[in-house]
Amino acid sequence: MTRVLTGITTSGTPHLGNYVGAVRPAIAASRASDAESFYFLADLHSLIKAQDPARTQRSTLEIAATWLAAGLEPDKVWFYRQSDIPEITELTWFLTCVAGKGILNRAHAYKAAVDRNRADSEDDDSGISAGLFMYPVLMAADILIFKADRVPVGRDQVQHIEMARDFGQRFNHVYGRDYFVLPEAAIDESVATLPGLDGRKMSKSYDNTIPLFAPRAELKKAVSSITTDSRAPGEAKETEGSALFQLYQAFASADETAQMRQAYAEGIGWGDAKQKLFECIDAQIAPMRERYEALIAKPADIESILRDGAGRLREKYAIPFLAELREAVGLRDLSQQPKVDAKAAAKSTLPSFKQYRDSDNRFYFKFMDGDGVLLVQSNGFDSPKEAGQLIAVLKRSDRADAMETPEINLLVPVQDVLAALRQLREAEA
Repeated sequence: MTRVLTGITTSGTPHLGNYVGAVRPAIAASRASDAESFYFLADLHSLIKAQDPARTQRSTLEIAATWLAAGLEPDKVWFYRQSDIPEITELTWFLTCVAGKGILNRAHAYKAAVDRNRADSEDDDSGISAGLFMYPVLMAADILIFKADRVPVGRDQVQHIEMARDFGQRFNHVYGRDYFVLPEAAIDESVATLPGLDGRKMSKSYDNTIPLFAPRAELKKAVSSITTDSRAPGEAKETEGSALFQLYQAFASADETAQMRQAYAEGIGWGDAKQKLFECIDAQIAPMRERYEALIAKPADIESILRDGAGRLREKYAIPFLAELREAVGLRDLSQQPKVDAKAAAKSTLPSFKQYRDSDNRFYFKFMDGDGVLLVQSNGFDSPKEAGQLIAVLKRSDRADAMETPEINLLVPVQDVLAALRQLREAEA
């Protein structure tokens, strides 16, 4: 069964854009029979920007209530608060110790902050916290701890998934086993991006949002303030570029959308169009609004749901996995000595190829003998597939001239390399 993980940052009050772009599609996906779904409130991430304790608490409550009111079923998915899983922060440190600083230097958010400082003639790191710099490592821990296969993200977040893969792969390489599943980014091109009141993308940073659970009268007032052009009733109107039409399309059925398109062509007045939009949105939101208000009135119930989800999740996955990782890195009970696996010990004496990704973001491999002596070091490749293809060629090689390729560097005489390759072939035969 595929594991799908979605993080929800606890900052601000949810708006219609959050619902259409994230909440609605994620809840629909949670009902897939072939997926094990994880939904978490990323309250630790929110601390990077939000340093108002009361607002952080309120936002966590509002966003948890939003997901539950919108139909998330906590008995059928994993629904939890990030800070209730202490194993995530412990794993963050393990990953920090293998993460390349060069890769973190290239993180979009950090680079953007540095660029702003340079534009303002400030020191590169002025005002930049270590939390912002290390954000990708915490996000990697969120994903890797539960061995997520897929992480739905926007294109601006793909880099973080690539970093999670890199850190997991490095840990696997350093400690000699595939402890982590390497996740894939899932980009849904069909997810709508809603325009706000002024036609730009709906965003709290533009102050152009429509709160998701605004009271009916407030919702109507917000819809009435959507920017339109000056065309009078009776004049044909363009749907292309119309924020009002895009909002209507996000909530209406295909038939209703077609009717509105026709009404635009026939010159519907903007007041009538806004009334239709208000009625369409309110018809969908009203039942959820009622559930939301009931949930918000009982914060202890939401607290209980989140703690229950975290407790069950820790017991089933997080605690056993971190115990395994602590053993892997050597944080062990001193009274217990590890048992020697004779087969593994015999296997470890064989020559071996090791693939890895270095801090320059290129892919390498090395070939070592059974004592760990480095025989061959590759140059960098653009993809792991290219490195793997050359490894396959070398494994089949039994001629000295096959070693004469610019992609590798021999660190011992060629005959020693050929002898080690023969030993490896015989063991794998």
